[in-house]
Amino acid sequence: MAHLNTKVWLDEHLAELPYWQQDAFRQFTSMIADPEGKYPCIPGRQGFLSNHLRFGFVADPRSEESAIEVAQLLRQYGECSRDTGKYASLVLFFETPEDLAEGFSIEEYENLFWSILGRVSAVDTVPWPNEISTDPSHPSWEFCFDGHPYFAFCATPAHELRRSRHTPYFFIAFQPRWVFENINDSTAFGRNMKKQIRKKLADYDSVPAHPSLQWYGQEDSLEWKQYFLRDDESAPSKCPYTYMKNKFKAIGIKFHS
Repeated sequence: MAHLNTKVWLDEHLAELPYWQQDAFRQFTSMIADPEGKYPCIPGRQGFLSNHLRFGFVADPRSEESAIEVAQLLRQYGECSRDTGKYASLVLFFETPEDLAEGFSIEEYENLFWSILGRVSAVDTVPWPNEISTDPSHPSWEFCFDGHPYFAFCATPAHELRRSRHTPYFFIAFQPRWVFENINDSTAFGRNMKKQIRKKLADYDSVPAHPSLQWYGQEDSLEWKQYFLRDDESAPSKCPYTYMKNKFKAIGIKFHS
């Protein structure tokens, strides 16, 4: 069974883990806690330094085991996220063999990401919160699991120009919706945070911010469009989550929501 880990625990026990897990955490640490503070996600960096983040290691994302482990970790996280700190996030590193790291395109990783969300939803038995639409084209839609809504963030080895979305291991972070209660477009603090992040992002990436990138609370903001950003400015015309939902139904699997 997959288990949650804190930064403090990993700092003390990292050498006990398989090499790929050690490497994934070390490289993440180097990226998010760089001495010059260049990493654009200010809340993510603060959460890491303050031990607010929780970490999990997951099998090859192409495997059936991976979706089971993500579901296990999300269930554990949903029970404790509000006790971890105001900059909470669940960070998942996936085992990424060489053929996956070097052989997959951004579009293939995108399909893999949505496939994982679909497979995880297929084992979710808890109804979505009433205030969250089950239609991805509605502004209130967010990925939910075990009754908790999340913003999902995916990074891959294939991203090059959009450095903020590049990691040597396939990576998904889940941010609880409650984190954005004060960090959104309706608060002065949230708007100021947005300006700081956008400035850092412009310096960090080799391309302008993706046109799909919005800020929580902005009018007509669609969450799903921001989960996976491609290196260029293109984006799917329809939410792949809906496609996965229909695909699962077609083969007789009850798809949550």
